[in-house]
Amino acid sequence: MKAQRTALILIIFLMAGATVLAQTISREEMIFLTAKWEGERFPDGRPKVPDDIVERMHHVTIEEVWGVLRNEGFHNQFEGNWQPIHEEVAVVGRALTAQYMPNRPDVADQIKQRGEKEGRIGNTNSWPIDMLSKGDVYVADGFGKIVDGTLIGDNLGNSIFAKSGNGVVFNASSRDLEGLAEIEGFNAFVKGWHPSFLQEVMLSGLNVPIRMGAATVLPGDIVVAKREGVVFIPAHLAEKVVVTSEVIRLRDLFGITRLKEGKYTPGQIDSKWSAEIEKDFSKWLKDHIDDLPVPKAQIQELLKKRTW
Repeated sequence: MKAQRTALILIIFLMAGATVLAQTISREEMIFLTAKWEGERFPDGRPKVPDDIVERMHHVTIEEVWGVLRNEGFHNQFEGNWQPIHEEVAVVGRALTAQYMPNRPDVADQIKQRGEKEGRIGNTNSWPIDMLSKGDVYVADGFGKIVDGTLIGDNLGNSIFAKSGNGVVFNASSRDLEGLAEIEGFNAFVKGWHPSFLQEVMLSGLNVPIRMGAATVLPGDIVVAKREGVVFIPAHLAEKVVVTSEVIRLRDLFGITRLKEGKYTPGQIDSKWSAEIEKDFSKWLKDHIDDLPVPKAQIQELLKKRTW
């Protein structure tokens, strides 16, 4: 009888836990969905790509990311046609996701009531902001809504930047363009701008897998938003993307340098390098290690792996 009572209490506890987590996903589910990530995680299970990798990601081009992801079999990680505040200000960081859907009153009321019980404050579009930490990028699927689909204005924009030091990517719109533009270092990649307020929209998921146009995004993905568009990098491929980009950058710089010097022809540089050129490249890396636009430690690591 005691064992049965214990089992019943456990079942009730698990059911209650499932109710609390219904709008998000459990840590176990997060780990399951991002199983290829073997590094540090946030308390909720979201992959925590190291700050060093995130910082180096600022120098990666969209094309470089695209090439690495395609080679790894990831064909649905890019979305274009954005309207950023500043074309020249990149947004790079770890994705914290939110999913919005057209409003359905009965469901929306349930979500709001549960949020109040969980201690969430304010309108539902502020809840993801409360969860942000430094380096996060607030990524939201607002189903492309422009009129009455403005997820933030300048007040929430200031709050986002204060908490994350970063910008946002919304498959929706925003308002208060002039006010948001005054937040130094902040940028928003959105699908449009409109003076209306957010209406007939409900928050249906926090830190869950979402669709951003043609891309699938998981919490903890690394976001790289630049003029060409936005790419979402699975956490377990972030370091490979960075290292590959750095190697390409060094090889391009070496090739351009040698072409200007007239040491090699364009045909030699634009085709598979000979052993002689590869050897010259290694020597050039050693000779210029303190002056190159890649961290010295990374060049040293690259040289360790080279056999010429």
